Amino acid sequence: MAVRGSAPLPACFYNRDTEQVARDLLGAVLRCTTSDGVASGRIVETEAYLGEHDLACHATAGLTARTRWLYGAPGTAYVYFIYGVHWCFNAVTRAVGSPSAVLVRALEPLDGVELMRERRGSVRERDLTNGPGKLCEALGITGAQNGIPLRKSAIEILRGVPVPDERVVVTPRIGITKSAEWPLRWCVSDSPYVSKTPRHLRVG
Repeated sequence: MAVRGSAPLPACFYNRDTEQVARDLLGAVLRCTTSDGVASGRIVETEAYLGEHDLACHATAGLTARTRWLYGAPGTAYVYFIYGVHWCFNAVTRAVGSPSAVLVRALEPLDGVELMRERRGSVRERDLTNGPGKLCEALGITGAQNGIPLRKSAIEILRGVPVPDERVVVTPRIGITKSAEWPLRWCVSDSPYVSKTPRHLRVG
């Protein structure tokens, strides 16, 4: 099946306020190419991490071996390991030296669904990619891709179909304890592929 989407987003797309990038990534297509094949999904949930003053952002530790790509060029992949189990994929935003990124939290599967099933096991399609660790496993994203540009490389984010404001909901970030009240999570409100929202944050 042909990969859906169009041209990769340009570097200037990411060289903006992180909150705006997080909002505008909804509807774009995240694609990963590995030796096993190609898998992709439409982005339906994101979170913004804003820099050294954001206690939930890795940049609070300053420039380290782990965070160096977070300080890098806009449109760079920042991939890190959590809980000794999961990889998480982020797109670096703003200018070089302004450490901030957008965490992609959930996708609507598009291409390579059977490959995703091989990687994820016997789960419902909506559960293949409805979480940051799940989507990395499904697409084959690992630390080997940390620091690569999101154009002409193994990971690309392609232009998709823009999501209108009336289909977008904003909530505080989830799964964190520091700066947890900041409203920096964007979701496609009617998508069944969004990760589970805590009951106290649900809308409607």
